[in-house]
Amino acid sequence: MGRLVILGGGESGVGTAILGKQKGFEVFVSDKGEIKEKYKKVLEHFEIEWESGEHTEAKILNADLVMKSPGIPDKVPLVKALVEKGVPVISEIEFASKYTDATLIGITGSNGKTTTTMLTNHILKDGGLNVGMAGNIGDSYAKMVAENDFDHYVLEISSFQLDGIVDFKPHIAMITNITPDHLDRYEYKFENYIASKFRIAMNQDKDDYLIYDADDEVIQDWLKKHPVQSKLLPFSVKQKLEEGAWLEDKTIKIKLENKTLEMSEDILALEGQHNVKNTMAASMAAMLVKVRKETIRQSIQSFQGVPHRLENVLKINHVEYINDSKATNVNATYYALDGIKKPIVWIVGGVDKGNDYSELMPLVREKVKAIICLGVDNSKLIDAFGNVIDLMVETFSMEEAVKVAYKVAERGDAVLLSPACASFDLFKNYEDRGDQFKNAIKNL
Repeated sequence: MGRLVILGGGESGVGTAILGKQKGFEVFVSDKGEIKEKYKKVLEHFEIEWESGEHTEAKILNADLVMKSPGIPDKVPLVKALVEKGVPVISEIEFASKYTDATLIGITGSNGKTTTTMLTNHILKDGGLNVGMAGNIGDSYAKMVAENDFDHYVLEISSFQLDGIVDFKPHIAMITNITPDHLDRYEYKFENYIASKFRIAMNQDKDDYLIYDADDEVIQDWLKKHPVQSKLLPFSVKQKLEEGAWLEDKTIKIKLENKTLEMSEDILALEGQHNVKNTMAASMAAMLVKVRKETIRQSIQSFQGVPHRLENVLKINHVEYINDSKATNVNATYYALDGIKKPIVWIVGGVDKGNDYSELMPLVREKVKAIICLGVDNSKLIDAFGNVIDLMVETFSMEEAVKVAYKVAERGDAVLLSPACASFDLFKNYEDRGDQFKNAIKNL
């Protein structure tokens, strides 16, 4: 089979190593950082060679195939050297898909993809299908392919993972929306990021489906200029459609091929227009794989949502504390501010990925009474909102931010953690940030 080198010893790297070994590759895992203890144990159990804390070029440049972790940019000298030598550098979803005949549902987008992935998986499971959920969420897709025999996979896929595909072809692809994000990885060109998202449909043909947001001008414009081969299934909360899903008199209506489904917006367990859209997308996917209508309706009513995404934590002195740590970009925070109907004390900040805060301005003027900055560098936030909000406080730990919020908030307010930024300056990841928020509230 040849030599498979894996750059990055995290979830996707170790999963790929297990599958590669099973398929007869000579496998080597290399991580420039420290490999976690739990992953070292797994590699040793499977007798896979690894190194941690360095990249030994002599052991990497002789690869026949390289799988790189999505966190490693293409511009890294080592990756460039591999490409120049003609060594294919692919992502985990590309590698794992070669070894399964399952029906693939691939979901991408700037926001809403985790909720939509979890909801789609929830409906398919309730429908009795043999389904696995993986990708950017939960367990490694490659590890699942090695250890299970699922008939369907629901995959949450980031733009970084899509950059590393060659033949990957989901039967059902979804693009929830596209707003500027991760522009630091795309030469600060929005069109490069859009092109990356649309790679999800690049290998699809007329027997496949692309589900997308028809209210998203970025998606609509791109499709006009770059037609795809797959069958288009739009969803909208603003307009009636010939085919796809739309909202009419507070009723979600879905029509695809010769099937129809109607359900009241009121049955949704999740609030907000963006969740109406997530529900439309997941329901269409479920209908395409033949889940019964009644099952879809019941499943949507029982779905509990995603941790760290508009998660109600506690009510203290009639003040609601809401954890939206998963909002790592401006558009996600827009949904949060838009969906909350109370005066807001907003905790925001972190690693700015080239954010433009201007689209939040109308909501901030209307709803936000105080801003608590939580980041190593808050200058951009202060420049954006300093003249609009009377009370802005800089904090450098979650405990401090929550204590300030507790002092500032009054009866009937909401304290919202919705950072609009990445978490890597003060936290391990957005989960760590959300968990620290929840713990700080419980310790008040």
